[in-house]
Amino acid sequence: MTEQKNQVTRAAPEQSNDYRVVVFGAGGVGKSSLVLRFIKGTFRESYIPTIEDTYRQVISCNKNICTLQITDTTGSHQFPAMQRLSISKGHAFILVYSVCSKQSLEELRPIWALIKELKGADIPNIPVMLVGNKCDETAELREVSQIEGQAQATTWSISFMETSAKTNHNVTELFQELLNMEKTRTVSLQLDTKKQKKQKKEKKAKETNGAIPENGEASASASGGAKEKCRVM
Repeated sequence: MTEQKNQVTRAAPEQSNDYRVVVFGAGGVGKSSLVLRFIKGTFRESYIPTIEDTYRQVISCNKNICTLQITDTTGSHQFPAMQRLSISKGHAFILVYSVCSKQSLEELRPIWALIKELKGADIPNIPVMLVGNKCDETAELREVSQIEGQAQATTWSISFMETSAKTNHNVTELFQELLNMEKTRTVSLQLDTKKQKKQKKEKKAKETNGAIPENGEASASASGGAKEKCRVM
């Protein structure tokens, strides 16, 4: 039984078209809110505890289309086996705390220790971001300053960013920066296939020839091209 467990927890991420990002953090820090804001562009005020949810979005990987798989984990410590499995399969990690709770930052310590234990020598090559969420809150409610968050990330030798799922501050930037940190392959939120390049050339040729795009197509493309290309599956 022990041997079988070790085989599961030490397994390296499978090589597939999926790029798996795992989001960890204590209950109520806004993990689900960050993911939902990024994937669906929505925000909910009410708190609904998560056991484990997975969201998918099409992205670019080595100039090919692949799937960004985001696992929103439970904030509870009742499911250690699920936690270990998520880490063993993950390619990148987001560690979320609330800037209004110093305790939520402390609760990330055992998570980070487990990631280091399971990933071993590969850890320097794995994208990990420490995220201080709810940065829209007033100074009176803050318990962790931006300087303290950055200092903790520096101690752990990982990246740092403050976000607000409520105001959509740094949410897309968080996921794009995490993908930019990937060293083994080129991963991007923006799709840029050969077909799309051909369409861009054709559209540019029409505009050069004085053609007027129908329904303001050119204007829409210029202002929101990246968002239009990243659709939820």
